Amino acid sequence: MTVSTTAANAANVASTVPDGPAFDRLVAFYEHLTAADVGRFAEFYSLDAYFKDPFNDVRGIGAIQRIFQHMFSQVQGPRFVVTQRFTGADGAMLIWQLRYRTRWLKPADQVMHGSTHLRFASDGKVCYHRDYWDTGEELYARVPLVGCIVRGVARALAA
Repeated sequence: MTVSTTAANAANVASTVPDGPAFDRLVAFYEHLTAADVGRFAEFYSLDAYFKDPFNDVRGIGAIQRIFQHMFSQVQGPRFVVTQRFTGADGAMLIWQLRYRTRWLKPADQVMHGSTHLRFASDGKVCYHRDYWDTGEELYARVPLVGCIVRGVARALAA
């Protein structure tokens, strides 16, 4: 993989996507992730891996593990379902659904749609993880009171 110096420095990118079986193991790790598995991130992520989503911007295995521990403490039975995966010279892209339950959202069974951009270090471990999902539609619009406002704004801005 050829990466610009700036991008390589920013994301610590040094190599291509791991071979098929290694990439399959990573996807299976996401899809079968439990609270007990959070300690296994070092099997798949570089020690100084970068992680960003709409709420977090961190570096390092410990910080990434805290994000996933927090997820397991906030929702019940979270489970990622990878519906599509794309690989290329500059990394991989996963399209996913996060299925979970809450006591404070109705209906209790929720599905959040998102995607993840991954880049890999020379040892094949994830060194860059960037999640993309719509906080307005996928979260705020479902929260009582706040959701009414978010949906109203969305309707007002729609063509």
